Amino acid sequence: MNVLIVLAGFLAIGAAVGPATSKVVCYYNSKSYVREFEGCIYPAQARMLPLDLDPALSFCTHLVYGYAGIQPDTYKMVSLNENLDVDRSHANYRAITNFKTKYPGLKVLLSVGGDADTESPEKYNLLLESPQARTAFVNSGVLLAEQHGFDGIDLAWQFARIKPKKIRSTWGSIWHGIKKTFGTTPVDDKESEHREGFTALVREMKQALSVKPNMQLAISVLPNVNSSIYYDVPAIINLVDMVNLGAYDFQTPERNPKEADYATPLYTPQNRNPLLNADAVVTYWLQGGAPAQKLVLAIPTAARTWKLDSDSEIAGVPPLHADGPGEAGPYTKIEGILSYPEVCGKLINPNHQKGMLPHLRKVTDPSKRFEKGLTKDQDLTPHFGTYAFRLPDDSGEGGLWVTYEDPDTAGQRAAYVKAKNLGGVSIVDLSMDDFRGLCTGDKYPILRAAKYRL
Repeated sequence: MNVLIVLAGFLAIGAAVGPATSKVVCYYNSKSYVREFEGCIYPAQARMLPLDLDPALSFCTHLVYGYAGIQPDTYKMVSLNENLDVDRSHANYRAITNFKTKYPGLKVLLSVGGDADTESPEKYNLLLESPQARTAFVNSGVLLAEQHGFDGIDLAWQFARIKPKKIRSTWGSIWHGIKKTFGTTPVDDKESEHREGFTALVREMKQALSVKPNMQLAISVLPNVNSSIYYDVPAIINLVDMVNLGAYDFQTPERNPKEADYATPLYTPQNRNPLLNADAVVTYWLQGGAPAQKLVLAIPTAARTWKLDSDSEIAGVPPLHADGPGEAGPYTKIEGILSYPEVCGKLINPNHQKGMLPHLRKVTDPSKRFEKGLTKDQDLTPHFGTYAFRLPDDSGEGGLWVTYEDPDTAGQRAAYVKAKNLGGVSIVDLSMDDFRGLCTGDKYPILRAAKYRL
C-alpha cells in the first residue's frame, strides 16, 4: 500500500512538472514599421506597428527585435534607426519591451546583424579579430539592452555565405570538376581566426550578461552560413540559451537567378546537394553535441519568387529554368520576395484584383515522409514544401514561380521539431505572416499553425 502511495506521488509530480515547454521564438523586423504601402485599396496594410504584434504575443515565448548593428569606427552596438528605436517620438525599443507587462512570461531579446546592417559589412569579421573591438561591442551591447528593458541579446552574426550552385554547360561542369580536384578558393580566407574570434565573443558576452539578473544569450545562424566553419559547437553550446537555425533560403532568386527551386526543403530533394536542407543543418548541430532542447528551427514567412519565360518547363516542377527574381509585391516592394498575404492574394483572387497579378496554381508537397515517433494520424512530414506557378501566356502576362511556407507546411515543420525533441520553432518574421488576417480572417496563420503542432 505504501509503495502505491509513493508511486502515485511520483506520478503526480511528473504530471505537475510535465514536459519542457517548447519555445516559439517570434522575430520582429522593425523595418516593417516604416514599410510604405501602395497598389492596394486598403490603407497602410503594409506597415506593422507595435500594436499589430499584440495578437501574436500570446503564442510567443520569446520576441526578438531585429535589428541593431555595429558602428564601424568604434565597434559599438548601436541602433540602426535611432529616430525609430530610441528617440522620444517613437521609442520603439521601449514600446516593444513594455509588452512584458501584459505578457509577463515573454522574453524580449535584441538581435544584432541579421543581414540588416549593410554599412561596411566587413566590420563583423574585423571585430572578431580584435579583443579591444570585442570588448567595446560587448559592453555597449549589454548597456543598450539593459537601458531599454531587453532580456538579453541575440547574435545574428553576418558571416560569409557559401557560394551558390551554378548552372553549367557540359564543358563547364568538366572544367569545374578539374578545378575542384586542385581545391577552390574559400569565401573567407581567415575562417579559422573568425571561428575562434566568435567563440571568444560568445564567451565574453556570456560573462558580461551573467552579472545581470536573468539576461539571456542566443545566437541565430543565418541562411547559407556554413555552421561547420564558423561555429565551434562544443565550445559555445553551454554558453548560450538557444540556437536559432536559419535553415531556409537555400535557393533564392538572388543566389540562383536562372534556376527556380525549393527554398526551404526539410529533407533533400532528389539529385540535390544533401547538405542544403533543414534536416542536415539540425543533424550537424546534434552530432556536434548540442542538446536538442537548445535548438530552435526557423520557419520563414516570406516566399521566394522567380520569373518564368518561354524556356521554363510547362509542368512547373522544380528545378526549372527561370529569368531572375519575380516582380515586387504591393506590400514588400522587393523583387523576388512576397509576404504570405501577397501569395495568398494571388491564389484566391483570380479576377485580377487591383494590385494583384492573375492567380497562381498551387501545388502541395508531392513527396511526404513518415517521421519516426509520429503515429499515422499525426501526419506526414513533407520533404520540400509548397509551390505555386503561372506560366507566361500570349497576352503578355509574365510567368511566375513561388516557393513558400503556408499554415500546413508550418505545422508539419513543427511536427518535425516535436518528433526530434528540439527546443521549438522560430517565426522569421512576424511582419511577413498574415498579421492583418487578409487571407482567411485569422491573424498570424503561420504562427498559429506552428504553435498548435508543437
